Amino acid sequence: MAQAEHRFPCDQCGADLRFDPQEEQLICDHCGNARDVADAGPWGGVIAELDFDRAVSDQLPAQEMKESRTITCPNCGAHVEFDADVHSHECPFCATPVVTDTGVERQIKPKGVLPFALDETAARRAMNDWLGRLWFAPNGLQEYARNGRRMQGIYVPYWTFDADTKSRYRGERGIVYYETKRVIRDGKTQTIQVPKVRWTPASGRVARFFDDILILASRSLPKRYTDNLQPWDLEAMEPYQPEYLAGFRAEGYTVDLQDGFTEARAIMDRRIERDVRFDIGGDRQRIHNIQTQISDVTFKHVLLPVWLAAYKYRGKTYRFVVNGRSGRVQGERPWSAWKIAIAVVLGLIVAGAVGYIVAQNQ
Repeated sequence: MAQAEHRFPCDQCGADLRFDPQEEQLICDHCGNARDVADAGPWGGVIAELDFDRAVSDQLPAQEMKESRTITCPNCGAHVEFDADVHSHECPFCATPVVTDTGVERQIKPKGVLPFALDETAARRAMNDWLGRLWFAPNGLQEYARNGRRMQGIYVPYWTFDADTKSRYRGERGIVYYETKRVIRDGKTQTIQVPKVRWTPASGRVARFFDDILILASRSLPKRYTDNLQPWDLEAMEPYQPEYLAGFRAEGYTVDLQDGFTEARAIMDRRIERDVRFDIGGDRQRIHNIQTQISDVTFKHVLLPVWLAAYKYRGKTYRFVVNGRSGRVQGERPWSAWKIAIAVVLGLIVAGAVGYIVAQNQ
């Protein structure tokens, strides 16, 4: 199998084309030539699902697999694809210098890609605005980030899972009622209402079809960052075309399909439990047992766009991530000790001044 290449030569000057998020075209920075992304094929914009059972049994067709040349960062563990002529680079996730491996990795091909909608200028503006709201961040880091190296456009891998579920449950429905009681407080008799719960058996069935349960397939970024980049406009996803990756990096997945489904199943179970509680009704619910039959499980490997900046400042790495569609920002929250000290001192001065004024008025 050929290694994946994300480079497309300009048909006028031979320079590399790159995907431009603003124009939604491949652009040549050398001569200005532009061309559209290739058509997705006879199915148009339909993104096909793959059978989960066949995948875990290693029975997917050969055309659904690919081999790509990746490096593994020794610091954060990221798997990032590189072109064949790149022999050293810096990890875009943690700024660690790495030397590329000459081996290849066999993985399931992406089926969908959510193209970048923000260019680097817009992403940097969003990051700077976010940093500007962090008053306790060190000025040096803020200035370094604003004037630092280019941000990296990275396609981050995700799994999506679809499944049909039918669940049977046993439990109890609780109805709150009140009993009147007399109590003695401070030598006086008082009447109070005491809540009680009347429980009755409950059982039934619920069904739910799950569509596109989204699971991060990478461990290189803290999950709290990527979770907080949501929501993603998945309805704008396109069938995978390598042209969308021109000029960007793509991270290989490090969470395998079965582990991804385990996480998806936990999300499904929580939603099924909410469905059961709603079906039981009443004021309170007890659930004794839920038996779920799951069928027609399908999945997709998809790529979502993230602008990433990683800076080493005074021996520590700070990472900032920007949703490449919405501009939502997450990242490390750096703290400036002297800014915090100044804030504490000012707070004490203000508190002392207020106390002095109150004392004088009394």
